[in-house]
This record gives sequence, structure tokens and C-alpha cells, in this order.
Amino acid sequence: MLRDLYNKIIKLSESKQALPTLAAVSFAESSFFPIPPDVILVPMCLAQPQKARLFALVCTIASVIGGILGYFIGAFLCDTVGHWLISLYGYGDSVEAFRAAYAEWGSWIILIKGMTPIPYKIVTIASGFAGYDFFMFVLLSLITRGMRFFLVAELLRSPIKDLTAVEGVLTTQGSPIYKDDIPAKSDIMVEHLENNGGVI
Repeated sequence: MLRDLYNKIIKLSESKQALPTLAAVSFAESSFFPIPPDVILVPMCLAQPQKARLFALVCTIASVIGGILGYFIGAFLCDTVGHWLISLYGYGDSVEAFRAAYAEWGSWIILIKGMTPIPYKIVTIASGFAGYDFFMFVLLSLITRGMRFFLVAELLRSPIKDLTAVEGVLTTQGSPIYKDDIPAKSDIMVEHLENNGGVI
């Protein structure tokens, strides 16, 4: 089942719908959707590492625009949609504590939580709910979401085989210094994978 999903995402990454789909998921995840864009971003970067930075840029921009929607949900619809969304994700009881923390720690909350697995929509809705400065919210969102998505993209731009020694296979170790390196022995991880039926 996961293999089928992975294959569909790889095919998607090569289609004309790749960037719009990635943008839609990134936008939605920042305000209401439960699935993070990494589910699509990672396979797309693996399938087309030369486009990894473009994918990260699309994720960043769409995520910040979706975050603006989340901000407005928090600012204008908190008693209805905003509180319902926050409760849906199990944070309903902590919204008031979160709001109080914004007075003192707002910038750090946005920067740190934007890089963590904590749903970013909680940060965006709470930022609007707390009345956090809109310009600073957008600026900090660009920084934190950009860092997150570009980190993923940069880590995936080098093919994995180039970072791991596989016996008899050209392996650059991610550096031009080793451009002609053909290891005589595989890394322990590769041996473990091969011994357990993995295909390298």
C-alpha cells in the first residue's frame, strides 16, 4: 500500500500537476489540513533532486499564504472555526496559555514551532487569536518555514547512494573530492540492508 502511494507521488512529481498539488497541500496544511507537505515534498525531491530548491520555494510560499489564512481564522473566527480547529487537534484546553505566552515569547514560538512537527496551523491560528503583529508573523513565518523546507530539500539534493559507501559502486560521499571513489567495502548500514533483503 505504501509502495503504491510512493509510486503515485513519484509519477505526480513528473507531471504538470506536481507544483500545484504541492502548493495546495502546503497551503492547506498551514491553516486546516492534517497532512504535512513533507509527504509529497520528500518523494518529489528524491525523484527530481535538481528541482528540490524549487519544490522548497513553492512549499514555503504556499505555506506562508496558508498561514495568513490561519492567522485570519484566529483573528476573526476564533470563537467558531478557530476554536473548533484547535480543539480538533487536541489543543483546545491550552489555547489560553498559548495566548498568554505570545505576549512575552511570540517571536520564539513562531520560529521554533514552525520548524517542529507540531501542526503549524496551531501556531497560525493562535497568532491571529493572540493579536500578534501581522507583519512580524509573516516575516517570521517566511524564515521558519523556509528553513524547514529548504533544509529538507538540501538534504535530499544529493542522491542517497552518493552519501553511502556501496562496494563496487561509484560513491562521491557528497563531495567532489571523492568523485572517482569506488569503495572496496560497503558501509555497515548497507551490509545490514543487503543481509535483510534490501535492494541497494
